[in-house]
Amino acid sequence: MENVIFDQIKKEINENDVVLYLKGTAVFPQCGFSAAVVQILSQMGISFKDVNILEDNIIRQAIKDFSDWPTIPQLYVKGEFIGGCDIITEMYENGELQQLMDDKGVTNQAA
Repeated sequence: MENVIFDQIKKEINENDVVLYLKGTAVFPQCGFSAAVVQILSQMGISFKDVNILEDNIIRQAIKDFSDWPTIPQLYVKGEFIGGCDIITEMYENGELQQLMDDKGVTNQAA
């Protein structure tokens, strides 16, 4: 079962430049940490696929096992796990997140 779920996760992160696994949705985040990351990506003008882990307990646990990271939200850019809320917030504040997006060829919608 785990392989099927991991394959689904791999497919999502490989087919979308930016994927955010969060509690809730981009339109209606259901925890403060998820909301903070959604706000950062929105301020940057980055479009992303949102995956609501609250809709599926299997995904909820599998994404933590997949990344070996215990918390949600989790941000993936071009198939690479970037981090959770604290890391994303710090990277955004010091300009590293924009640099990462530029380096990976992720363009913002404002550009």
